[in-house]
Amino acid sequence: MRRNLELVLEHLRPLAALSWSPSDNFHITTKFIGAWPPERLDELKSALRQVPQCGPIATPIGGFGWYPNPHQPRVLLTGVKAPEALFNLAKQMEDCCQRLGLASEARAYSPHLTLARIKGAQNLIALRQAIAQLPSAEFGMSTASKFLLYQSETGERSSVYKVIGEFPL
Repeated sequence: MRRNLELVLEHLRPLAALSWSPSDNFHITTKFIGAWPPERLDELKSALRQVPQCGPIATPIGGFGWYPNPHQPRVLLTGVKAPEALFNLAKQMEDCCQRLGLASEARAYSPHLTLARIKGAQNLIALRQAIAQLPSAEFGMSTASKFLLYQSETGERSSVYKVIGEFPL
């Protein structure tokens, strides 16, 4: 799946001056935690270990979308045809974090992979045309056997993600 997506992105990247995500950064977020006190990191990890194991989650990846909308996009993304198990995991993560004092997410869970961030006014005509002309936007299956806790730091060109916890599914 990742290689299929990388091949398509090699074709698309030159068509628009966007902040393209490195493929190493591709991930499906189940819960965005935000700033977390370092002194409570062990508490967070302990709580995440209590999330019930559901077994591997196979997820088809495909299609393109614009967030928040196609008329004034800030993000180019690819879709995640999430199985019920992924929605259940996201709900369990939400509940786990709520018990630790984090506010619930106001928006409905919408899994995706962020491909690029769009800053300011951009000419996206060539990019949109190239996407429309792709023979397929289905990239394959991604199977997760664990979920990760990332620490995110702003990098020069994109966020830098460091794994600080790993939990089996």
